Amino acid sequence: MKQKLAWFTKLLYGSGDLGFSLTTTLIGAYFAIFLTDVVGVSPSVAAGAFFIGRSWDYVNDPIIGHLSDRTRTRWGRRRPFLLFGALPFGLAFAMLWWRPGFQRDLVLAIYYATSFVLFDTAATLVYMPYFSLTPELSSEYNERTSITTYRMFFSILGSLIAFTIPLIMIGTFRPENARKVLTMGFVFGLVSAGPLFLTFLGTRERREFMDLEQPKLFESLRAAFKNPPFLIGMGIFLGTWISVDIAQAILLYFIKYCVLRETQSDLIMGTIFVTAILALPLWNWVARRWNKRLAYIFGIAFWAAVQMVIITLGPSTPLAILLTLCALAGVGVAAAHVLPWSILPDAIEWDEWKTGKRHEGMFYSIVTLSHKVAASIAIPLVLLLLDAFKYQPNVTIQQPRAELAIRLITGPIPAVLLSLGILCAVFYPLSRERYNQIVRELEARRASVRALKP
Repeated sequence: MKQKLAWFTKLLYGSGDLGFSLTTTLIGAYFAIFLTDVVGVSPSVAAGAFFIGRSWDYVNDPIIGHLSDRTRTRWGRRRPFLLFGALPFGLAFAMLWWRPGFQRDLVLAIYYATSFVLFDTAATLVYMPYFSLTPELSSEYNERTSITTYRMFFSILGSLIAFTIPLIMIGTFRPENARKVLTMGFVFGLVSAGPLFLTFLGTRERREFMDLEQPKLFESLRAAFKNPPFLIGMGIFLGTWISVDIAQAILLYFIKYCVLRETQSDLIMGTIFVTAILALPLWNWVARRWNKRLAYIFGIAFWAAVQMVIITLGPSTPLAILLTLCALAGVGVAAAHVLPWSILPDAIEWDEWKTGKRHEGMFYSIVTLSHKVAASIAIPLVLLLLDAFKYQPNVTIQQPRAELAIRLITGPIPAVLLSLGILCAVFYPLSRERYNQIVRELEARRASVRALKP
């Protein structure tokens, strides 16, 4: 087994997720309402732009994941992508938040779809290698949960910042604030690029993985789809993170139109994410005391139940009750951040145990690709549902059917998806004991190979 990593190595690695969290949360929380309430396009047009832009990821994720598996440099397989991709990632993000002078829906849809394609390409160049570093930093079962906890501290911190500071910078999402939205895009684009340089400087890749044979593309794909722990872990991940995506996309709508507290959006969302940060050590402890699978089942079931209670709230609900429920939701959000991400890396050792090779980049590319495919369908469907239920932007009171749609998207739909994630977790095959046995066998195998070298 590999020794534990120094805390500062975990800290510098984890800091890289700050930029990814900022950009994905900003897009997930504000991009839809930016298009409908600032740019002025219909939800259907916004859905089309989102779907077209996201569809490009069906191609670029596996290509870049496989490319990072085959890369061999003096800096390693993954870290060069962080060094050279950080600034393009930040600048491409800023392009998303410009409101052009033209007004035709078709032209606007083309612009935002194109911007989305450029951003997703730049983002994939950095986050795919970044994610693939997790199983390379340590092979110890509990240590991976610890690494993921550090990373998720920055992830949730990024969500907290993204859900509060932009609202202070922008005010409300209305056409007259378009310039403020663009300023926000540039500021957060540059801030998001910075931590990737810290990750590059603060991490080192393990030499034994650099010496492994370079995998072939279709061989990597076959390895992924013949790996039961990976496939079930991907089901856990998708059930959880599509729920997160939907909750992020609808949260501002719920606050603005169901509980009528738009001016307190930063306080409400801040409560969720501050609590989530505080709850991270809890889930690290639970996963160590039980195991990752049981911790996930308990934490996600708790979050789903809280979401179903939250949708019963209305304008007359006292703020104290609303904030208490948001704090409880934050405990579940912490579980959603830590546990699926700490389960996924364990399938890498199962793969090496079976095939003698490692395909981290391809495995993580398939996970993120599947996530993006699902999100490219789920988020447009959310917007189309709002359109079908006659959502009207910037009205004081929504029609009852539009409000009903917002409540359905906030509670029951995520709860069903979370339940699917729990169902996958019930069948997850890698216990702590089984995983540790696999790692011991791999260490012995590598030692015998080194002993045979001249």
